[in-house]
Amino acid sequence: MQTSREGAGHSAPRSGRARESGTPATLLKQVLTILDDAKAQSVATIDLKGKSSIGDYMVVASGRSQRHVGAVADQLVKKLKAAGHGRARVEGLPHCDWVLIDSGDVIVHIFRPEVREFYNLEKMWSAERPDEALAV
Repeated sequence: MQTSREGAGHSAPRSGRARESGTPATLLKQVLTILDDAKAQSVATIDLKGKSSIGDYMVVASGRSQRHVGAVADQLVKKLKAAGHGRARVEGLPHCDWVLIDSGDVIVHIFRPEVREFYNLEKMWSAERPDEALAV
């Protein structure tokens, strides 16, 4: 059974949103550039293809403080919008311990270092699926 995110070529958009300009890889490249410009720290990219239908990539980054996390998130949202990627959904801005930015094909998590260490998303999403481990 194929989900709406599987198959060759361009897949159907999720959540009824039209695919914005470019490919998921292009969007990822833009996200990484913006995070670098904003001085985000310890940026990690996780390929979600075949693991989840929530997106193609997950990016996890850290900010030095709550203020830095908020500034990085704000800059990312503004620059993505200016680049033609519509309006990303944002959660967590009031507290800025963990801000989630869902830009469609790329989901970005920006943490304070202590919060990132506690949730350890990289370990959870980088782990092999049980059926992959059995096939080896």
